Amino acid sequence: MSRRAAVLGHPISHSKSPALHRAAYAKLGLDIEYSAIDVTVERLPAFMAGLEAGDDWCGLSVTMPLKTAMVDEVDEVRGAGAYLGVINTVAFEDTGHGVRRVGHNTDVAGIVEAVRNAGVTEQPNSAILGGGGTSAAAIAALRELGSKHVDIFVRDAGRAAEAKAAAAAVGLSIHLRPLAEAAEGMAGADLVISTLPPRAADGIAAQLEQLPDADKVPHDNWGVLLDVAYDPWPSRIAEAWHSRGGVVVPGLEMLLYQAVEQIRLFSGTDVTADVIDVMCDSVGLPRRV
Repeated sequence: MSRRAAVLGHPISHSKSPALHRAAYAKLGLDIEYSAIDVTVERLPAFMAGLEAGDDWCGLSVTMPLKTAMVDEVDEVRGAGAYLGVINTVAFEDTGHGVRRVGHNTDVAGIVEAVRNAGVTEQPNSAILGGGGTSAAAIAALRELGSKHVDIFVRDAGRAAEAKAAAAAVGLSIHLRPLAEAAEGMAGADLVISTLPPRAADGIAAQLEQLPDADKVPHDNWGVLLDVAYDPWPSRIAEAWHSRGGVVVPGLEMLLYQAVEQIRLFSGTDVTADVIDVMCDSVGLPRRV
């Protein structure tokens, strides 16, 4: 019997999640239909109330701006999502007495795997751009990687509640700094995670491009930048970072690894290396070595 899954968000037409999930389910031989559905924060409660158990839903991927609002629409939150207050995944579990909607945050695992594959070592000297829902996952990921402190560059410190709550939950020391200081603060960092929306980091890229060639940071000391925004790609900040000699990790890498965790939760099936290969093919990523 066919089951259903979908990615929810607004806007959603750019999402690569359908390509990743469909490729995986086809390789695994699973009859799971996966679609993209445009849902705003205001419409989310009605949408979730309208989901019928008989429709055979097995899971939902959740993207911006719904990651915080979805917490109120599930029966239980497990793992990192429980202490972050931010989820990107809803798994539908049959308890034998009905279907239970369980929230998870697979973004944390997605970030950790993506930057480890780029050679990031333990206890990186780190910076985060943006203080919204995805920054909460970035904070938890940095704590898992061993960071003790992180500078977070935000446009408005009064709107960084999710970042501050996440830092308190995982015991990570943070310093909120103006976004205007980001280029200077990124210089010399082992790892920078940009959680800003597409094109929102263009101003920082311009600052990086204007840094003098004789800047205090040697060309070979620029670290790793993970830009979670992947459309358009390459982003301007990714190009500016690469031109300085830094390593760039595309947001598609994070999307890949968080999707691997979602597929396990939705299907109950292990995701093997050959499945990850076809997922990479579906979005133009190099196959894993």
